[in-house]
Amino acid sequence: MAEARRPHLYSIPSHKAFADTLVAGLLRRAGGDAMTLARGLVLLPNNRAVRAVTSAFVRASGGGLLLPRLVTLGSPDLGEAVGAALDPADEGAPPPPAVAPMQRRMILARLVFEERARAGAAIDATEAVRLAGELCHTLDQLLVEEVPPTALRDIDLAPELTEHWQRALSTFTIVLERWPAELARLGLIDAATRRRMLLDRVAERWRQQPPQGIVCAAGVTDPAPAVARLLRCVAEAPQGMTVFAGLDLAMPQEEWDALGPHRPDPVTGHIRRSLETHPQYHLKLMLERMSVGRGEVANWPGTAGPDAGAVRGRAIANALAPAAFTGKWTELKAEDRRLTGVAAAELATPAEEAQTIALALRGALEEEGRTAALVTPDRALARRVAVHLRRWGIEANDSAGRPLSILPPGTLLLALAEAAAQRFAPMALLALLKHPLVRNVPGDRAIRGAWLDGVRGLDRGLRGPRPAAGLDGIMGHLLTNKRDRAAAWFAEPVGLLKPIELVFEQGMQPLPALLAVLRETAQALCGDDLWSGPAGRAAAEFLDALEADAPAGPPRIAPDGLAPLLRGLLDEVAVRPGSGVGHPRIAIYGLIEARLQTADLMVLGGLNEGVWPGRPAPDPWLAPRIRATLGLPGLERAVGVAAHEFGQALGAPQAIVTRARRDAASPALASRLWLRLQAMAGERFVRAHDLERWAHALDDPREHVPADRPAPLPDPARRPKAISVTEIDRLKADPYAFYARRVLGLMPLDPVDADPSAAWRGTAVHDILEQWWKRDRCAADALLPRATAMLDDERTHPMMRALWRPRLVEAIDWIAKTVAVQDAEGRKVASAEGKGHIEVAGVKLSGRYDRVDRLPDGSLAIVDYKTGKPPSAAAVKAGYSLQLGLLGAIAERGGFDDVSGRAGGFEYWSLGKKRDQFGYIETPVDAEGKRDRIVTTDFTTIAMSNFIEAAGHWLTGNAPFTAKLVPDYAPYAEYDQLMRRDEWYGRD
Repeated sequence: MAEARRPHLYSIPSHKAFADTLVAGLLRRAGGDAMTLARGLVLLPNNRAVRAVTSAFVRASGGGLLLPRLVTLGSPDLGEAVGAALDPADEGAPPPPAVAPMQRRMILARLVFEERARAGAAIDATEAVRLAGELCHTLDQLLVEEVPPTALRDIDLAPELTEHWQRALSTFTIVLERWPAELARLGLIDAATRRRMLLDRVAERWRQQPPQGIVCAAGVTDPAPAVARLLRCVAEAPQGMTVFAGLDLAMPQEEWDALGPHRPDPVTGHIRRSLETHPQYHLKLMLERMSVGRGEVANWPGTAGPDAGAVRGRAIANALAPAAFTGKWTELKAEDRRLTGVAAAELATPAEEAQTIALALRGALEEEGRTAALVTPDRALARRVAVHLRRWGIEANDSAGRPLSILPPGTLLLALAEAAAQRFAPMALLALLKHPLVRNVPGDRAIRGAWLDGVRGLDRGLRGPRPAAGLDGIMGHLLTNKRDRAAAWFAEPVGLLKPIELVFEQGMQPLPALLAVLRETAQALCGDDLWSGPAGRAAAEFLDALEADAPAGPPRIAPDGLAPLLRGLLDEVAVRPGSGVGHPRIAIYGLIEARLQTADLMVLGGLNEGVWPGRPAPDPWLAPRIRATLGLPGLERAVGVAAHEFGQALGAPQAIVTRARRDAASPALASRLWLRLQAMAGERFVRAHDLERWAHALDDPREHVPADRPAPLPDPARRPKAISVTEIDRLKADPYAFYARRVLGLMPLDPVDADPSAAWRGTAVHDILEQWWKRDRCAADALLPRATAMLDDERTHPMMRALWRPRLVEAIDWIAKTVAVQDAEGRKVASAEGKGHIEVAGVKLSGRYDRVDRLPDGSLAIVDYKTGKPPSAAAVKAGYSLQLGLLGAIAERGGFDDVSGRAGGFEYWSLGKKRDQFGYIETPVDAEGKRDRIVTTDFTTIAMSNFIEAAGHWLTGNAPFTAKLVPDYAPYAEYDQLMRRDEWYGRD
């Protein structure tokens, strides 16, 4: 065994460009010998670090260069595979293969599912898979920290735990006892275990036979024991060195000692809590596990790339001092708190913040060769900034990637699963059929165009309340409503979607069956284009792994649980842009990507509490007390790592920190990192006022010119010469709305999958009463069965059946009884649901009546059904709501085929509630004009006079169609956006 050597330990401070400085030092050590460098080995934390160092070698070489081997050690979450270069294949049998991540997830989900069911707290498969993901994370922490799972048996904290934590601990323990047997059956081991075995095997070999060439471990921040042992071995090699990123060598010893980890008090046995939220804690823990002191670490010689200077480094370190030592800020010298080159921008909203960041990045390109980067953990902010940059033709891809769940292949799979689970409810069905990948054949736009034309026709056919469930229900709805063209086109989607509908209708079933039909249907809808490109390949690989390993998971899953399960898993799949994509001088990084990167200008965005640093994810399996007893890292250690990454990014020559005062839903609190900079720097915390002003000015219209009230004036020849009695109010109160509807032909559309509106309920009631008259001749015992049949029809909206049934049944019963009483008194129903018209003042006036009764004196009573409150007598007297009077005038002039005569009564039969009962009669007239009502015999004359005046004004005359002429009688808002109402209403 080789004797121990003095370790070669170095640190590159945060104010220097880590990758460029590291490469400059390695080139200097190689002494210009290309083969010496090529035979070297550089150990890096992850593949993103490999890309950063590779780019630094390219920048430093100025030409051709043989690179050393760049090998990743893997990250704590095992997101990166351990490099094959570290697998000592020539020494004994290799370690068993590692279990695949998806296979492991499914097996653990099954174990959790079974144990919860056995304990009487059954969960569904979706929740089991989610909990299995958390279980994988906790199990990895145990393995990485080399805490044997059997240690759980040696602790007894059950009396101190709540029932929830006791149940979670019990399930966790049982699962861990069963998991090794599952691995043994498969001949596999955990990836974390294999990684530890590989690292220890390499360390042992290098201790026996130290590598003679250059070997360097750089930028590794994972303090796992196996990593620490390997780094110690590297540092002791003849030409070995371990280089830390941002290890603070100037931090006062008192502060350094306060970080921990602390030894138990010799008297009380109490252990002081470590300051895991401090950015230097994980580096100190690494040194402790390497059995070296901070005094043995030297500064890496030389520098290269952007350098903010040592003054900036001291200011950053002071700003991030432990809380107990922040009192020193008031005594610091000016140069120790100087943040020259750092500016802060505080904006009102995330949208303004994204605009400001994009402007700052764009400004950096004005200087030749200048680089700029955004660093943020907020991926939504990163996407916004990328979109803003496109206005200048700058493509800046987010190197942290985007979750597959928001990319087209992922959204297609989710839309298909959700639509099938909802039995193809209109909203879900249309979202699926309109998806950009469906029928999008490359090179043939006609196919996609024809498909979208068909979907638009289907959209029109599905406006209004939801039809019966299922594809057959939708087809029946289209045919019933005479949407023959939409029905003919819909036959093709039915053929494509029928297989998945049949499978989903079977209820609980194995997950592989659902995944298979999901994949086949997605393929049928989109073709091979679904699986093309980086996102498509990621989706194909994801489905392949899930479908292959699903049999090992929970035995059965409900169809409506498939979409949530897929969403949770797809959220974890990041699709990153390929190398060389995007602008060469602009970058957008996540925190991991930016750890070893730098630029001339670094923008640190999203500095709000809960974003940077983020809120630690809770561990649903182990209570904090148990984690501490086992020696696992605290949940808040991630805060310290995020603070370290903040310090690294802040070390650029120029830096801008940004935050928004609110997020999408509520006011936001400034990040503790922002507040520390602000408190330490005081007046030296410079605001980027110019940048904020420019961002506002970019979209500032300078002048807000209110729109004029629209009053179109079409030629009289183009004005309608026909109008219904129900349109008179709209013509008089809101002429513009009448113009939009009748002249422009813009008819309002019902929403898709709409809740039953008053108009829809009115139509349903009118249909019932029409059939009652035409088929049952108003038989008193026939009306209620008709209403009940309508309510029980599966096409009737569930809300209508559930909420409206009691009042409808009572009101219908009231109508039947009232008609029977009137019939006995000599009043007879003469006609129902008829229509007619007359010619008046050069205009065709048409109308449809609900019911006309023949009174004992031979006159007619015009009846209008209302599901709500009838118009008031005041509105009628003001010249509005004159429909009954106009219908009476049409009847008097012989405009109806089935009934004519003098109108002697005008009644609203309301199904609303009055005096503790549903159903009552209101009339806008009175024989003697009492209670300020119109005299009955004058009503038709007054109504016709009002109509002739309105028709002469707008239909045969040349008056403008002024918007909202009488707002009090213009309550409908269908055309408010078209008339730009909010831009002028009330300004006069």
